[in-house]
Amino acid sequence: MKRLLALSISIWLLLLLSACSSGQTTSSAEQLNDGKPAPDFKLVDLEGETHQLSEYAGQKVYIKFWASWCSICLSGMNELNTLAGEEPDFEVLTIVSPGSNAEKSSDSFAKWFEGVDNTSNIQVLLDEGGPAFDEYGVIGYPTSVYIGSDGVMVKSQTGHVSNEQIYETFESIQ
Repeated sequence: MKRLLALSISIWLLLLLSACSSGQTTSSAEQLNDGKPAPDFKLVDLEGETHQLSEYAGQKVYIKFWASWCSICLSGMNELNTLAGEEPDFEVLTIVSPGSNAEKSSDSFAKWFEGVDNTSNIQVLLDEGGPAFDEYGVIGYPTSVYIGSDGVMVKSQTGHVSNEQIYETFESIQ
């Protein structure tokens, strides 16, 4: 009986941990999509301002897809806040999907996010219902997406990525 309980707990923990990935790379810094532009999106931030990917034409863009319930995502928020505050030579955006993938509603998320420390530099875009998550093929949290100045999605990586790794990746992208 104890073995069955231990096995059940182990399986449950494995499933829980698989919800937040451990940093496995899903691709290299080579182009993912034969030079096609990254999927455009038009999303609203927490202040009600609209952002469209095409507005960043000619700039490199780093996008972090994440969820409020993902412990790996939350443990990387200080580092992400630092990155965004350093004003790197690429745009830093984050996207959450209210009402999808067990995420809070937009209002609940906004209230919750106000109470999260060290996030003053983080730009959060709301992907209601998850269409951008689907278009970018997000399968785990967090997921980092790297877009070159030509608008091509060059790399997608599931799991935590350090600021040093993000800078290194962008150094290899036009």
